[in-house]
Amino acid sequence: MHHTLKNHHHERNSFPPFPSQSYHHFCRKYSLKNFTDKTTMTISDTGNPAHVLVFPYPAQGHMIPLLDLTHQLAARGLAITILVTPKNLHLLNPLLSRHPSIKTLVLPFPSHSRIPNGVENSKDLPADYAVTMIHTLGELYSPLLKWFRNHPSPPVAIISDMFLGWTNKLATELNIRRLVFSPSGAKALSIIYYLWREMPKLQNVDDPAEVFTLQKIPNAPKFPLWQISPIYRSYVEGDPVSEFIKEGFLADVGSWGLVVNSFSDLERVYLDHLVEEMGCERVWAVGPLLPPDDDSSGPTERGGSSSVSVDDVLSWLDRCHDRKVVYVCFGSQAVLTNQQMEELALGLDKSQVNFIWSVKGITKGHVEGIYGTIPPGFEDRVAGRGFIIRGWASQVSILSHRAVGAFLTHCGWNSVIEGLVSGVVMLAWPMRADQFANAELLVDELKVGIRVCEGAQTVPNSSELAKAVAESVGENRVMRERAMELSKAAFEAIKGGGSAKDLDGLVKHVSGLEVMKIRSMET
Repeated sequence: MHHTLKNHHHERNSFPPFPSQSYHHFCRKYSLKNFTDKTTMTISDTGNPAHVLVFPYPAQGHMIPLLDLTHQLAARGLAITILVTPKNLHLLNPLLSRHPSIKTLVLPFPSHSRIPNGVENSKDLPADYAVTMIHTLGELYSPLLKWFRNHPSPPVAIISDMFLGWTNKLATELNIRRLVFSPSGAKALSIIYYLWREMPKLQNVDDPAEVFTLQKIPNAPKFPLWQISPIYRSYVEGDPVSEFIKEGFLADVGSWGLVVNSFSDLERVYLDHLVEEMGCERVWAVGPLLPPDDDSSGPTERGGSSSVSVDDVLSWLDRCHDRKVVYVCFGSQAVLTNQQMEELALGLDKSQVNFIWSVKGITKGHVEGIYGTIPPGFEDRVAGRGFIIRGWASQVSILSHRAVGAFLTHCGWNSVIEGLVSGVVMLAWPMRADQFANAELLVDELKVGIRVCEGAQTVPNSSELAKAVAESVGENRVMRERAMELSKAAFEAIKGGGSAKDLDGLVKHVSGLEVMKIRSMET
């Protein structure tokens, strides 16, 4: 990371002054044209662009930010090939239409007894299938190796998701460099790396009173054991699948570089910690990664199908007062139980606020009749005041609208980033994995959120939820001003600030690999 943060290792995160109202209206448009239009093409000293293989993990929360990063890399002149399996190819359409020079490598999805035929993306599976999906994708090692060896001008580097640690071994075999892409924030990633490097023994995992302290991480975060990574908790020493997962995360730490969707004003101490963990300066904080300013791709192109058009949602929001709408969404994987749905619906009803609720339906593995059912009569009761979306929602468009003032979220990192960029108050309901660390960052460190529930199976209290929802779009001035400060910091990071410089530094380093390749061929 070119802006080394070691002098700030023990400081708390700090933020710039409260932004002006006019500046905030600029931020709410998610405008990136000022950051990409003036980009200079970066070609290596050889006159040829460096060729990079981009390999996303097939889950929406992982793919979308890496594809947004790929847009930035292509705009800066890198030659790019993206690896996907057939059923994920359509997700590249907006990127490929913008950058026709980008090539695709489509490899067949490996078969696995637990994954139904035709399923190639985590959004179509329950959340606890992550280990199976990670292990299955490891079967692409040999076909990918063959592709590299038969390519006339193969990539000089691989940028692959943090769940694809085995690509570091592949890169080593090919004598090229591998960079980790983290769709998680720096704090959550620090926790993941700590767990797999230290391998702490977890006792009484099911005891809710048992608290685990991560002493070697800045601010020494504490979590009940049940909130520790389920992938880590599923580890069984000697089990081939468990050992594969462990080796993958250790390979991440041993990779040549790390790219994080975050920015220094958001996670300064944790980014500094990752520099020490990686043992090198090649840690680039390039966030917030956002869709291009003139991105006209609808929700189907960007992530999935929806029951309503983006225009219908925005037209409804246009009729609402500024900062008075609560947006409710729990990401692309979480499916609520019917009991949770009932209490959430009651809470929204009692709150008397305007809201948009994006409801994810059941996927393969969920029992019909137990999950994802909107309570009968609810939509009629809230007609006009509430807007229900079944399926994928155009989250960036919704959050950036002037009418949205709060976000009830599962605290997945993409949602965290998009909420912070919008300057909205966050109502945190973390459910699994890194979401607990993200919620702690929002609520306890950044002071821009309220914790309203915790756990994938926990049923909220509708009255308490109604109170929190109503207050979030009420006169919560201190928290709202704090959220707007972070929004300003986010835009400053990508408008010539630390993240823009890190992005340029990343491209410069990768372009340098092309120069090294040419020189080695000449000697």
